[in-house]
Amino acid sequence: MKLLLWLIPLFAFILNIFGLMQMIPLYLTIPLLFISIYTTIYFYQHKKSFKGFKSLTR
Repeated sequence: MKLLLWLIPLFAFILNIFGLMQMIPLYLTIPLLFISIYTTIYFYQHKKSFKGFKSLTR
């Protein structure tokens, strides 16, 4: 999972470079790059959030 979170933005960045060279339309590559970076940051920040205290059940 951790490797996938690094590969998806890298792939989107490469697609964005192709978009800047006008091989792929930019209106497809820019949102893809934004969404992939956003989800990567979200998953890394959400992992460290406080999940609350667990109640003791007997």
